[in-house]
Amino acid sequence: MKFVLFTTNLLMSAVLSRFAISKLAGWEISVNAFIEMAQPLGINPTFFRLFTGFVILSIVIAYLSTAIYSLFESKIGSEVKINFKKFANYSNLMGLLTMIGALLAELFLRVQPKWPLVYIAIAVIILSIINMIILKTSTKYNVQCSK
Repeated sequence: MKFVLFTTNLLMSAVLSRFAISKLAGWEISVNAFIEMAQPLGINPTFFRLFTGFVILSIVIAYLSTAIYSLFESKIGSEVKINFKKFANYSNLMGLLTMIGALLAELFLRVQPKWPLVYIAIAVIILSIINMIILKTSTKYNVQCSK
């Protein structure tokens, strides 16, 4: 279980980091996509892009933190005053909901959806659900880690 949580969270953070960087750095492909998607909503595309970039960056940090903690949990568990199970569930829920939003935006706000982006969003949704099921069924993570 620990290996699955580590691997899936690390993979999702790595994949989503590329999208956070492209939005925050203002890569041309990202700028053009957000101009297209913001038009039907009637909002500022730059604000929309930067807001989305910061949301995805926070998810990347949460996924990465979950991956690192799940890997070193036995060594740092007694030193950290967090409830790992709650944090990991919130991380995965935040990623899941954001990717549902990204999927809806891709399908309904773009003239022509970019299918690789649709597949990536679906993969993150599925992996987040798997992680939440693992966390729910695992008794290992039921104890709150506190000093």
